[in-house]
Amino acid sequence: MRKWWPLVAVCLGAFMLLVDVTIVTVALPDMAGDLKASFSELQWVMDVYALALAALLLGAGSLADLLGRRRVYVAGLLFFALASLACGLAPNAATLIAARAAQGLGGAAMFATTMALLNSTYRGRDRGMAFGVWGAVNGAAAAAGPILGGLLTEHLDWRAIFLVNLPVSVITVVLTLAVVAESRRADGARPDPWGMLFFTAAAGALTYGLIEAGDRGFTAGRTLLAFAVAACASVAFVVVENRRPQPMLDLALFRRPSFVAVMLAGALLMASAFAILAYTSVWLQQVLGLGPVRAGAALVPMAAAAFVSSGLSGRFLANVAPRLPIGVGLLLVAAGSAAQAVLDASSDAWAVLPGLVVGGIGVGVSIPVLSSAVMASVPAERGGMAAGALNTFRQLGYALGVAVLGLVFRDGVEGHPAGGPRAAYATALDHAYLVAAGFGVVGGLLVLALVRETAPAEVRAPASAH
Repeated sequence: MRKWWPLVAVCLGAFMLLVDVTIVTVALPDMAGDLKASFSELQWVMDVYALALAALLLGAGSLADLLGRRRVYVAGLLFFALASLACGLAPNAATLIAARAAQGLGGAAMFATTMALLNSTYRGRDRGMAFGVWGAVNGAAAAAGPILGGLLTEHLDWRAIFLVNLPVSVITVVLTLAVVAESRRADGARPDPWGMLFFTAAAGALTYGLIEAGDRGFTAGRTLLAFAVAACASVAFVVVENRRPQPMLDLALFRRPSFVAVMLAGALLMASAFAILAYTSVWLQQVLGLGPVRAGAALVPMAAAAFVSSGLSGRFLANVAPRLPIGVGLLLVAAGSAAQAVLDASSDAWAVLPGLVVGGIGVGVSIPVLSSAVMASVPAERGGMAAGALNTFRQLGYALGVAVLGLVFRDGVEGHPAGGPRAAYATALDHAYLVAAGFGVVGGLLVLALVRETAPAEVRAPASAH
């Protein structure tokens, strides 16, 4: 049993940081009331954490290779705990947003080292089992976020969703120092600060522009300036990465259609399946009057369907080429979103149930196969970079999905006041569901068209798993 304690230490940290992506969704109304936060500020509370994760994952992995994976993992845990404390004590929305960004920095240090720690700790069959458990924890965390958030918010306070991270972090630090051995790669790539800077600037400016467009319109000066900064930073990122002998992200990988399709699939899956949950939660609480626990419970069917379908797909689709479960899974997510776009002023929480179940099945079918698909799309020596890139694109997809769907949702609420708030919110959410469905359709068709017919790659840990 002792040999599995390192897995427990790694999975505790991974579960905590990934839960924090979605745990805020059912706490948003309480945050808004307590902090007098605007709609845009609430979007940033969700987005800035995912953006920090996306921007720093690849760079944090390189730093861990250089300084030691356990050291960086523990440092990430401590920083995450301090940032969580700052979130829980935040007196206003601006402080909360800044603390959430700091949380993302700590989370990136943790997430970037988890696979590498498992890779250095386990061998052979044990390694395969460890990665299987790690993958299951990843999937469960995103689905569990709204449920845990609802319980903590209703029975304690919205601040508890952050403060609960403190004891978990302390336990994980103690366990990690006791049971996880240090490891590093002497030949690992050097950190790429300019690459991280320009990637962060591009992703952040694009998200800012989308959120500002909801406030001021697409032709407003701030919006146009943000899009211009995003474009310039993107060009600078490409130039920097092409000139580095060991880039943070090898752009040559994007010449591979399969790799591009899997990256976009990961991003569009998060945008279609998970980014919409924040606005569903707003409708459930502010329009239907459900409490945080009941709002979180209303989303349980999606999590349950994802859990069951994930187990079944792992058993029955193990030898199926990855393009089919990923492509079909994304189309199911799209169908689930479209099935929820039937709301009107008289709708109740049961109206979204069928769509949540269908979408959950799609999530469960597609997510477990994404990692094997990205490994199969690149040379073995690029496995670590590809895995890190997939995690980056998934978080970026969530952040941009929240921004785009928020723009659609806000426009719908403000543009249909005649039927009253209940009708306006229902119409706005219908529009957002249809856009989310479009994300899923595009992702599914791209995968079916571009991913080559390759059996899932054998479970292997990336050389520098970040």
